[in-house]
Amino acid sequence: MQINEDLIRNVVAQVLAEVERVPGSANGRAHGGRHGVFEDVDDAVSAARDAFEQLSRRPVADRKRIIEIIRRISIDQCVELGTMEMEETRIGRLEHKIEKLKTLGERTPGVEFLEQRKEVYSGDYGLAVIEHAPFGVIGAITPVTHSLPTLTGNAINMIAAGNTLVVNPHPSGKRVATEGVRRFNEAIRREVGIDNLICIIPEPTLESAGEIFKHRGISLICVTGGPAVARAALNSGKRAVVAGPGNPPVVVDETADLDRAARSIIRGAAYDNNLLCIAEKEVFVVSSVFDAMMKAMERAGAARLSAGEVDKLTKTAIVQVGDGDKKHDIPSKDFLGQDAAVLAKAIGRSVPQQTELLFGETDEGNPFVPVEQMMPFIPFVRVRNVDEAIAKAKEAEHGFRHTSIIHSSDVRNMTRMGRELDTTLFVKNGPCMASLGLGGEGYISFSIAGPTGEGVTTPLTFTRERRCSLIDDLYVLGKQEPRVPLPEPKQGGGT
Repeated sequence: MQINEDLIRNVVAQVLAEVERVPGSANGRAHGGRHGVFEDVDDAVSAARDAFEQLSRRPVADRKRIIEIIRRISIDQCVELGTMEMEETRIGRLEHKIEKLKTLGERTPGVEFLEQRKEVYSGDYGLAVIEHAPFGVIGAITPVTHSLPTLTGNAINMIAAGNTLVVNPHPSGKRVATEGVRRFNEAIRREVGIDNLICIIPEPTLESAGEIFKHRGISLICVTGGPAVARAALNSGKRAVVAGPGNPPVVVDETADLDRAARSIIRGAAYDNNLLCIAEKEVFVVSSVFDAMMKAMERAGAARLSAGEVDKLTKTAIVQVGDGDKKHDIPSKDFLGQDAAVLAKAIGRSVPQQTELLFGETDEGNPFVPVEQMMPFIPFVRVRNVDEAIAKAKEAEHGFRHTSIIHSSDVRNMTRMGRELDTTLFVKNGPCMASLGLGGEGYISFSIAGPTGEGVTTPLTFTRERRCSLIDDLYVLGKQEPRVPLPEPKQGGGT
């Protein structure tokens, strides 16, 4: 996508200056509840509940109109809002911020997803209809990696199902998330007549997240984030849809199309500078094709680091936190989601600015293998055979059962890896994004609920099943007996 970045940034600067002066906007101090922006969790939940009651009295056609409004804003304003997110978070790649919003607007499933899944049972004893009813007000926690995109996809899914939502965004992405919510609600209010379908806390804290988890007015929780917030949601005492962390491994066996595998790995691992939870994080290649695979990566445009450079980058970009038994490695915030050229410069290496991905050979003990690094460097580990590759991939994935990828022409190897890792997303011979319908079939969502088992979330995820039964007692007419015997009257005049 060709864009004039300087022009767009000037426009965004003007918009943000206006935002400062708008009551109920991202940085204004008057968060009295206009267009979904509330300082207080109680006020936000109350407003969302009122909006839910209004939505419940409207026909499904109005839900479709609301979804189309969110889609339209996400698509038409993707450049401006994507640039705003990049300016605020300072991680990822601008063109991918823009693309994510546009794609979510185009391909996130809406009301039509529910309409395709109607169940009706008809027989001698009457009629039973399985309806997909809303939960009510949903509490949502969104990540910094995809602040507005995750919120947008969740809003489409949840409102399509008849719910409303209260969002506690990541503090580092709160500004764009709040501005997006304000725009969505303002347009919905103007065109449909309901405000506050999406409510947001503009100054989110751990305390406000805790209030949402515990609030009696919240019927369901949806969390997209790391291990800590996932555990908090699971311990909240409420029904939770949890999209937890991932560390997706890649296996390349001796039957793979190496050039295709290289292009796919670069496309997936470099997308938004590896911020995607589904992105390729480590690659296990069988020894017989390892050297050829490394050359294929170079041909495809990735920059190979020497052993010494890999060691420097590991010491620079991975840091240890905690003490004693709790000490563990995490990616340095200074390099999280930064360009490949930035990582290279930090170790004294110069690569072209357009370089999308760095790679190099490591052993399985290198911290880049077990850590969800979220930066555009990917380690390649040499293994004896495909059995060892699958075993090490399973270990590196940590049992998250999130995403795994294989490049192979052997169906048996594909089947074995699929069974062994048992991940929610399993990609064969393509980039990770194919699992979300980008270059593959299916639909998109950035909330992938592995820990709680819902998988890639859809409107159906945010519904509860309700069975409506009509008993056929029409045979009471005339002198015929009903097919289902009526209960005998109770003694004493009761019924």
